Amino acid sequence: MGDNMNLKVLPITLLTGYLGSGKTTLINHILNNQKGYKIAVIVNDIGEVNIDADLIQKGGVVTEKDSNLVALSNGCICCNLKADLIEQIAEIYDMGKFDYLLIEASGICEPIPIAQSIITMNDMMAEEGLPEIVRLDSVITVTDSLRLVSEFGCGDNLVEKELASDDIGNLIIQQLEFCDIVVLNKVDEVSELELNKVKTVIKQLQPHAKVIDTNYAKVDLDQILDVKLFDFEKAISSAGWVEGIENHDEVHDHEHHHEHKCCDEHDGEEECCHHHEEGHECCCGHDHKDGECHCGCHSHGESEYGITTFVYYIREGFNREKFIDFINNKFDKSIIRCKGVLYFSDEDNMSYLFEQAGMQKTLMEAGEWFCMLPKEESDKLRKIEPKLEKDWDEKYGDRMVKLVFIGQHMNKEEIISNLDLCIDK
Repeated sequence: MGDNMNLKVLPITLLTGYLGSGKTTLINHILNNQKGYKIAVIVNDIGEVNIDADLIQKGGVVTEKDSNLVALSNGCICCNLKADLIEQIAEIYDMGKFDYLLIEASGICEPIPIAQSIITMNDMMAEEGLPEIVRLDSVITVTDSLRLVSEFGCGDNLVEKELASDDIGNLIIQQLEFCDIVVLNKVDEVSELELNKVKTVIKQLQPHAKVIDTNYAKVDLDQILDVKLFDFEKAISSAGWVEGIENHDEVHDHEHHHEHKCCDEHDGEEECCHHHEEGHECCCGHDHKDGECHCGCHSHGESEYGITTFVYYIREGFNREKFIDFINNKFDKSIIRCKGVLYFSDEDNMSYLFEQAGMQKTLMEAGEWFCMLPKEESDKLRKIEPKLEKDWDEKYGDRMVKLVFIGQHMNKEEIISNLDLCIDK
């Protein structure tokens, strides 16, 4: 740090959002704030941000240092994101002119590494016996309501638009899963029903985020700046799929799809039917005249509009070729998000992470199972790791297949049956 260190903590807001969501509009709204903040903004490309002309002083564009800095008339600055983010944050802090920092993270520069950089910066200060000088206040994602309706299939009569990229759905979901606040923009462009459906999906993907409805990214800055919401440990474990994994009430047999029993009329395959007011459409899409659903459509984890979550859990390994075929040819479009661990019978020492978001699917090695360690070492680990002990099976060790599914109008039984066919018996 430079000589200008006054040890005042600089709050940082991390902003994500895909192209066209209204992120640039929100940045300009923040820069043009009426709260008296002097804000430094680090963006991926100043040219793309297209800062409002009335914010730029005459001759205020600084051309030195490869033209990576724009001085604004209200005492704020905007600069390009550099590879060494920690050094860049330190330079801004040393200026002593700013009381807030906004960092834009594009799809290429994802939010988690930036959050880790800020935490690392404070760790470095702590090692020197110094107090922290920066604080990650919150992670905000800006989303376009109309795009979400299209992506999540929530608009029954909406004509599908040609997407700019096959993995745009993946980007949207990743941004929603790692955030504290969702700025749900352009809400006037969708119907109330579509908006409610979108919010239900968001709640499943990210149960803990604060959702703010807006148009033209006009948000009260008190709702998004200096809100003190960020906690790294909570952030990386707050996604809906993580909660699905951790909260799953495991059974150590193959009855993974018959776990829930709520009354004598339901054998466990389905949750007890919810009651609906007469004349209102049920979440299964049917209008029941007596106001009660008799379709057996409510699986465990059901929420409004047919948006469900369930966990597929077994101890046997998959046949590799059959599972690859399932991914490529039998993966239902109703599935919005799937993530979890698995293993293959021809390589039972190795765990794999499977992840799907939107159109994108990945399968990668995640390290050897703990049961592959010498027995003495694995026994020690089981004594100090309650979760490992809970997961342990005398036959399989810690090997398992555990996949969380989040989707809309999913045919749960069909998905389970197709996965059952992948088991190498």
